[in-house]
Amino acid sequence: MFKEYDVIVVGAGHAGCEAAAAAANMGSSVLLVTMNMQTIAQMSCNPAMGGVAKGQIVREIDALGGYSGIVTDKTAIQFRMLNSSKGPAMWCPRAQSDRMMFANEWRLMLERTPNVDFWQDMVSGLLVKDGRVCGVRTGMGIEIHSKAVVLTNGTFLNGLIHIGEKQFGGGRAAEKAATGITEQLIELGFEAGRMKTGTPPRVDGRSLNYDLMEEQPGDTNPQKFSFTDTKPLSKQRACHITYTSDKVHDILRTGFEQSPMFSGRIKGPGPRYCPSIEDKIERFASRERHQIFVEPEGWDTVEVYINGFSTSLPEDVQYKALKAIQGFENVKMFRPGYAIEYDYFPPVQLNHTLETRLVKNLFFAGQINGTTGYEEAACQGLMAGINAHLAVREEAPFIIDRSEGYIGVLVDDLINKGTEEPYRMFTSRAEYRVLLRQDNADIRLTPRAHAIGLASDARLERVRQKEAAAEHLIKFLRETGVDPDMVNAALENKQSAPIRQRAKLALLLSRPHIELSDLIGLHPDIDRVLLQYEPEFREQAEITIKYEGYIQKEKELVDKMQRLEHILIHESIDYTTMHSISSEAREKLNRVKPRTLGQASRISGVSPSDIAVLMVHIGR
Repeated sequence: MFKEYDVIVVGAGHAGCEAAAAAANMGSSVLLVTMNMQTIAQMSCNPAMGGVAKGQIVREIDALGGYSGIVTDKTAIQFRMLNSSKGPAMWCPRAQSDRMMFANEWRLMLERTPNVDFWQDMVSGLLVKDGRVCGVRTGMGIEIHSKAVVLTNGTFLNGLIHIGEKQFGGGRAAEKAATGITEQLIELGFEAGRMKTGTPPRVDGRSLNYDLMEEQPGDTNPQKFSFTDTKPLSKQRACHITYTSDKVHDILRTGFEQSPMFSGRIKGPGPRYCPSIEDKIERFASRERHQIFVEPEGWDTVEVYINGFSTSLPEDVQYKALKAIQGFENVKMFRPGYAIEYDYFPPVQLNHTLETRLVKNLFFAGQINGTTGYEEAACQGLMAGINAHLAVREEAPFIIDRSEGYIGVLVDDLINKGTEEPYRMFTSRAEYRVLLRQDNADIRLTPRAHAIGLASDARLERVRQKEAAAEHLIKFLRETGVDPDMVNAALENKQSAPIRQRAKLALLLSRPHIELSDLIGLHPDIDRVLLQYEPEFREQAEITIKYEGYIQKEKELVDKMQRLEHILIHESIDYTTMHSISSEAREKLNRVKPRTLGQASRISGVSPSDIAVLMVHIGR
């Protein structure tokens, strides 16, 4: 019935979809196995993509040839560039999505992708022979053979849903949990753990009084995620903001005795940076109120997502507390919030390719690795799909360095440090964030994706045009001068000091409050050069000039670190014999088995003095 596939992807969430698309677009035959064909790319929690650091990840996925940015652009209902008042290293795109359109568009794109087949079934086990995965076994008892398998099980592995004192098996509301895989992996020698996440109630938008809330519109000139020719939004839906109160908190506290989190029924740790509402009012008892974001779930639906009100309290307590929020006095609840516990596998058991160390050609991606978030899952799926394809063909692995992308930071953090709580990406995790901006993700990563056959010739050509345009503009701005009478009026309008003698445009642009758009209109010859290029190209030149010093400094730091990255450590080295390093370092190094000295330096518990000893030991 089934042929032998190159790659089988288990699970069709954000990680699974990107994994299937990447492997298929590189030429592998792919089977995507999902428990429900109707929930492919389901937005299980909030109907949004991007945000702080997450927006950079989506742009990097797009630059590499993934689908998430394109799907988001096609299904967005609002776009905002977060942190736009700060420097470009902190600019983070975020889009509110139409939940149903998002899932539908993802499915259609996968169906239009040659080499992707689908099968609706639960995978209950793996076929493993001589330390190598060779397929999967399904709940129907069918064995399907493949050369590689990517597990992207999300929250479904022995998933347990909690609402107050009620608990029942499930991987998502109204969907059953997946069983069998965890137990088999443990038998194979894998270490497993439990984690927890949660989701807020959904309500009827017709029952809300938006006049009592703050409106949160999208950007006046919305941008987009994809570097392709997707269209920016021409109309948008507003979100709204309201707040909890002491009254809301008092109502919530009446359910604390029945809370699965406080009673100890939930064993796994939850995401520290996205706590439940009961956790917020317990941890931040001095706070009189907490922000609630009221987010529509689509263009036409009345369903609304209550961002900031994640909870697993009893449903009647949830409802009473909601009614006490301003604007929610007559609220109708569609379904309560809940917490869910699920199995994960500490990611220190993986290589940088996301291939497991115990079973060859078996890859893990997404929440199975202890991460949280659509974007974090999607980029892991992309990397696992790429490397599964390369492994099948016995080609060199594809690894992104920490200095090349947020994706590289995420994978490197997981492999070296592991995680004991759901891992979420932040800009602060990236030490080279001035280089890893959302605007230059294509310049950083598209040439690498093109080299492995994932990004098209057209996409590479677009990057080359962008680089050439930026270079030409930078040269023009550095060579072209303006007299005081041409520019002083514009400078005074921006509350910037006037000039007294002829000055180069680049020098003016380096001022904090002066933007490239302020130079347009000064002189027809200046306009002729600047306006021949589209805004994206002009922005690249402007950032390069304004932040040249910071960019150069980070490049020098990268060069220093690369020296350690190029010092390879032989995999056979026995750290237990190295008594000059700490016992913790010996234990961690033996467990992680770093490939390079740079990787070893980032392992939690390995000190600079340990690295110095290791350098001497390997002959440096």
